[in-house]
Amino acid sequence: MGFEEERIQAHVVSVWREPRRFLSIGGKEGMLVLTNRRLAFIYKTDAKIRWWQAIVARQTVMFIRSRNVMNTHDGYDEESFGEDAKNEKNVVLSFDDILDVGYEDAVWGSVLFLEYRDPGGGVQKHQYSVVQDWVKYPVKDPTKFMRVDWEPFVKYIRGRQGGAG
Repeated sequence: MGFEEERIQAHVVSVWREPRRFLSIGGKEGMLVLTNRRLAFIYKTDAKIRWWQAIVARQTVMFIRSRNVMNTHDGYDEESFGEDAKNEKNVVLSFDDILDVGYEDAVWGSVLFLEYRDPGGGVQKHQYSVVQDWVKYPVKDPTKFMRVDWEPFVKYIRGRQGGAG
């Protein structure tokens, strides 16, 4: 891909990730960041809580107006992403580590499916959904999901795989 600068193409916050396994329990809240070089699920971030709350509210309004996930947010740039990507707890993938990517509209909301090769050589399968509302007690859990259009997100990833793009 050469030495082009890394640029954020899409930034989706309030994302709930769950494993795709039989009888899997629990998930994680974070954000998906799609750049021209890679895809990341960031759940350990240096972003401030006040920023996060404002962006989640703004994103909800954006998705009510347009379901397109190919948006970015003020206050989180390539430098912020670079710092978050250094945290080993976050999942940062090259496009060629992604074995399969797809999406579906379920009755309750839209789902992004991702299967990828992890650093240990195993395969991980997760599903990602954008959450509109949460219950905070006894544990944080989604109560309402958004309907979004994952198609351009998936097409972008597929177009960058195998040396394309």
